[in-house]
Order: sequence, then structure tokens, then C-alpha cells
Amino acid sequence: MTAQTVVIKIGGSTLGHGDTSLADMVALHARGTRVIVVHGGGAEISRWLSRLGLESQFVDGLRVTGPEELRVVAAVLAGLVNKMLVAQLVENGGKAVGVSGADGELARAAVTNPALGHVGEITVVDPHLLNTLLAGDFIPVVSPVCLGTVSGHEVLLNVNADDVAAEVAVAVGASSLVYLTDVPGILDSTGQVIAHVAAQEIEPLINGGVIRGGMIPKARACMRASRGVPRTRIIDGTATHALLREDDPDPGGTTIVTEELD
Repeated sequence: MTAQTVVIKIGGSTLGHGDTSLADMVALHARGTRVIVVHGGGAEISRWLSRLGLESQFVDGLRVTGPEELRVVAAVLAGLVNKMLVAQLVENGGKAVGVSGADGELARAAVTNPALGHVGEITVVDPHLLNTLLAGDFIPVVSPVCLGTVSGHEVLLNVNADDVAAEVAVAVGASSLVYLTDVPGILDSTGQVIAHVAAQEIEPLINGGVIRGGMIPKARACMRASRGVPRTRIIDGTATHALLREDDPDPGGTTIVTEELD
């Protein structure tokens, strides 16, 4: 029987709250589930840019990444945040290897809006490196620094980690994609969790202002991934053992489904 593969997207907002996310990942791995972690690190990037006297600028939620900002983005995402997560997984008893999208040409991206600088959108994911690490019983920890071609030269590009997680999940044939957030899931206009959302309803909910802010890229990423990943979820990563409760009959959070809901 082939082991199930779960891709887990983790961001800075779900760490540092005494949560059990990393311990849960190690526990899932120990049970025989193949675990891939994709992380962001926007708040840490902003802190380091501020220390260096560089201003954080955003357009439609995407960080403007010029040559100087790119140095910080690459250092923080592929270095500091990535290796800290590896260390914390090891501390919890796991076997983890940190990589970026640039390593082994894992993920390639293309610049679609030159005004954003070195920011790209994923064009292809080659799962060979991840499959090799998974076969070696490691937990791959992936930072969203990817390769791209600009003016005939190979360059590093800053890519939204939510999108990287979705494309990685599709490429490796994951059985589940889980986004860890600091809210219970997608909320309706009264603040109640929407347990199930049809993929085709994502854009209308965004246009109607129900899905907003930082939930928008996660919802859109889930919408894309749901076409190739059987189970796509947005849950509260700060809740105790949230990942270990994913097999419960009512695990909470929001599930994005492909079929139309009645």
C-alpha cells in the first residue's frame, strides 16, 4: 500500500503560540504518512528589511522585490526561516531536510508583472528531488525561492508560498493539502466557519467580500489544487494537535471541494 502524502503550508502567524504543529508533523511522519512542509516568512522578511533601512512595499498583496530586497528575501526564506524550521522538526524527533524551489530545479517561475521586480508565478514543479527525499524517509521543508529566466539569465524569484504549496501538492500527487492559519477557516459574514466551499464559489466569495485579506491567496491556491488533490483544507494551526485531528469525523476548518454544493 502506497503511503499517503500530505503537503502542509505553514506561515509565521501559526508559530510562537505554543502550538503543536511541528510536533504533529513529526507524529504524522512516524505513523507512515509522507510529509512535505512549505513555508513562508513575510513578517521576518519585513523585520530584516527594516533593520537594513529598506521599506516593505506591496502591490495587491505581493511584495515588491528589487535587487536589494531579493537578497534579503533569499537569505531569510532559504536560510534563516528554512533552517530554523528544520532545527525545530529535528528537536521534535523528526528527520528533516531544508531546500528551496531553486534546489534541483524543484520549482520554476516566470515574471508576469515586471513592476514587482523579482517576483514570479509558478510555471512548473519537478517532484524528483522531493520524491528522493521522501524515499529516504526525510521530511522536506521547502522555501518559496524559485528559479526563473530573465533576459536569458537564471535568477532567483520570490514566489507566494501558498501557490508553491498548491503546485507542489499537485506535482507529487498528494492525498491532502493543508494550510495552517491563525483563524478557524474561511468565515461567513457572521463570523462562522464555512465547513465546505465549492471551488467554483471561491471567486464569487472573494468578489462579495466574504473571503478577504490574507485568506484570498490561500483560497485561490486551494481552488487550483483541488483539481488534482483529493483533500484541500484551511485550518487553525494554533489549535492544539490540529493536524492530528484531521482524520476526525468533524475536524473543523474549511474543506474546498470540486463538486457543486446544494
